[in-house]
Amino acid sequence: MDGGRIVMDVPWTLWPVGRLTGACAVGHTGPVPTVYKSPRGQFAVQQWCSDTLARADFPLTTASVGTSVGRVSLVSAGHRTPQVVVVPGTNFNAAVTLPWLRALSDRWATTVVDLPGQPGLSDPHRPRSGRMAWYGRVLDEVLTAADLNRVVLVGNSLGAAVALAADSPRIAVRALISPAGVTRLTVDPTLALASARWLVRPTADHARRVLRSFVAPGEEPPETEVAWMTLVATHCHTTLAPPPLPPELLTRRTNRPCIVAVGEHDRFLPPQRLGPALARTMNLDLRVLPGMGHLTTPSHLDDVVSLVAEVADQPLG
Repeated sequence: MDGGRIVMDVPWTLWPVGRLTGACAVGHTGPVPTVYKSPRGQFAVQQWCSDTLARADFPLTTASVGTSVGRVSLVSAGHRTPQVVVVPGTNFNAAVTLPWLRALSDRWATTVVDLPGQPGLSDPHRPRSGRMAWYGRVLDEVLTAADLNRVVLVGNSLGAAVALAADSPRIAVRALISPAGVTRLTVDPTLALASARWLVRPTADHARRVLRSFVAPGEEPPETEVAWMTLVATHCHTTLAPPPLPPELLTRRTNRPCIVAVGEHDRFLPPQRLGPALARTMNLDLRVLPGMGHLTTPSHLDDVVSLVAEVADQPLG
């Protein structure tokens, strides 16, 4: 317990990963879990993503690259250097983070990666264990396959832990928002109960109640996220949030510039817990974004752009 909260490895949900297995993805040596509960569910989720991208009101470029674990989908926009690469959080992808892509691509060429093993347009398989090292290697492969150099790597939640796990020399700097991987996430019993109800009965009302814990008090979650999380609970097996990365790995990541921020109302990574952990492991000061929770809603994206600009607009080595 920590201040009346349970300190756990928690995801967007508190449900254990399902044990559904499927055909092996490229590079796997045996049956591995898939994010989807059924082929019909995979079609529904990927159709939602494709339709959402097709409705975008700004120019996008879609592509996929081959990796040792299968195809990885990329969605890009913008033209100005440097190259920003966004790695979304648990259960999120390029389609759900279109507001991020639009805001960042107004300033820099930006690419969003759909992580494999998460709902989206990439390969659905993931390993049973060692996922953070696995995700780090996959992201390294993606940067090489897409020929992305001197990258400003922007990670959100799970995506921040992946950004820290990756070790590619193509990464110039990191900007981490509400980062998993530094300290354990916390959850209170109210959210645990709301998450269980959402998973057992995946309705929009239950998804909305869960997502209210991810935004600041008095703020409503965007309806796009409500619809998406209803779809995820219906058709997907979610994953647990990662535990903290090894301290020696976090220390090594200080050899390149890194900036870290969290919302002042983040219930999963409260600033008073994350700040000391960040100072202890990476000797970095935590930026606290006013009025924001764990979920970065469109109203807070200007703060994210300003944070990224602090590293992206500096000369990159």
